[in-house]
Amino acid sequence: MTDGRSPQADEGTGGVSGAGPRRGDADQETAAGAAPPAVDRNTRAHTLGLPRSRLGRLALAAQARLEAAVAAVSVLPDSAIYDTRDFPWTAELEGGWEKIRAELDRVLVHREQMPSFHEILKEVETISADDTWKTFFLASPGMDCRGNAQRCPETMRLLARVPGLTTAFFSILTPGKHIPAHRGAYNGLLRCHLGLLVPEPRERCRIRIGNAFRSWREGRCLIFDDSFNHEVWNDTDGWRVVLFIDFARPLRQPWHWLNRRLLNLAPLAPFLREAGQKHKRWEEKMYARRDR
Repeated sequence: MTDGRSPQADEGTGGVSGAGPRRGDADQETAAGAAPPAVDRNTRAHTLGLPRSRLGRLALAAQARLEAAVAAVSVLPDSAIYDTRDFPWTAELEGGWEKIRAELDRVLVHREQMPSFHEILKEVETISADDTWKTFFLASPGMDCRGNAQRCPETMRLLARVPGLTTAFFSILTPGKHIPAHRGAYNGLLRCHLGLLVPEPRERCRIRIGNAFRSWREGRCLIFDDSFNHEVWNDTDGWRVVLFIDFARPLRQPWHWLNRRLLNLAPLAPFLREAGQKHKRWEEKMYARRDR
């Protein structure tokens, strides 16, 4: 269902933060026919829910300074898309992808009962507020995912190999789903997508990260910095599923230690505590129904 890890020749529309395309861009195919955006999207600028208050604008300015500092002390050059070979654990994840897919297939039987992303994390409503983006959480700050996790033991075993993992879930998009342009919360995290269920034609199931377009491949990882502007399309008649992983960005010491301490404070955030409570209620309801 997939070939080896050798990179493909097409580097696509890469080029991030003034650097040329990295060899990791080739780990996923460039979406066929995808032209660079007419507007330069290779940016970390906020575009949704911009603050109107002076305090909010000051907070954004402080975040920009923090993220510039994080980029400056990163072990790897600041980039929107990364080479999976710079993250050795991806080889084991890809090697075990069929075991993960088998566990996914078993839980997808209950796809209709799974919560939509915004039903767990209210902030997602700015980009998705319907039932076209389903989730099956396996790990997240402030969230007890043991009910789900015990149903995916091989997936959890492989996730334990990811250094600095903070979040993991099956990210499930319905046919025709579009997630509009947005950026993530903080560049002290990087994101990995492991393709598990990628419908054909694959080039119509794609993600734009900065100015570069990529299509997922089953059994292959895509690593990117979600603090760059990105957008997703599933313009097919099939469901798309990836294993969605957030992990601590590798930084030089002592900044790496400090970043991990900062990330460890995430469960204290009110919106993540609320998400944990919502997920717990869903798990209790879901498994109480199935165990009767």
